[in-house]
Amino acid sequence: MVDLSALRAANANRFAHAKLTRAPEFKPVAERLVGAVAKSRYEAVAARTGVPWYVIAVIHQRECSQSWRGSLAQGDPWDRKSVHVPAGRGPFASWEDCAVDALVNCAPYAARNKDWSVGGTLTLLEQYNGLGYASRGRPSPYLWSGTDQYVSGKYVRDGVYDPNAVDKQLGCVGLILAMMQLDASIKFGAPVANDNSASKTVAKSGQPVIPPHPDAAPATPSITRPAAGSIGAWIAQLLKAFKKAA
Repeated sequence: MVDLSALRAANANRFAHAKLTRAPEFKPVAERLVGAVAKSRYEAVAARTGVPWYVIAVIHQRECSQSWRGSLAQGDPWDRKSVHVPAGRGPFASWEDCAVDALVNCAPYAARNKDWSVGGTLTLLEQYNGLGYASRGRPSPYLWSGTDQYVSGKYVRDGVYDPNAVDKQLGCVGLILAMMQLDASIKFGAPVANDNSASKTVAKSGQPVIPPHPDAAPATPSITRPAAGSIGAWIAQLLKAFKKAA
């Protein structure tokens, strides 16, 4: 089991010391991600989910090389039902609708995240790819490839880790650092206390209600929402039966 609090601290510390080792490769990609048209589309999804636009941008790059035909969830085409995990999503009416679904309804449920500090943001991104590296005490190449915080180590296929393999893709941290040099609006938030509870709605999303997180406290019983098995629940059922009879 990975201690997420410790991982947030470790990622924040790595970020404070990270330097790009492949800067010329990051620059053209960063320019694409912060371009006016791309940024406006990311901002539209950010407004519906609460996920910062630059986080959406780097996920888009990592999952499908910024293809507007690919899903943020796994890179599959959004206009047909997905076949890779998470499978069975879609089809959707637009890239934006698919992106909202990926952030709201698919693990790691980025729209539920409340900590957009350096550590919180990077740990959310690491969870997007999986915590296999963290469980080994190794920096994830999904984040750190292309920086001096990563040398080697890669899952070459599901469940198979090669300590000598090197990830050639550009990592999220290097992308964010390169984007920051081009767009001064990219800033991390302040750290917040961890909140595992799930919001029932996402502003402007128009998406289905997010299922409660397993750790979320049950709703407090009320007149309109009586506890199961209570007298109030029995009365509610009785009133419902009367309405049907009428």
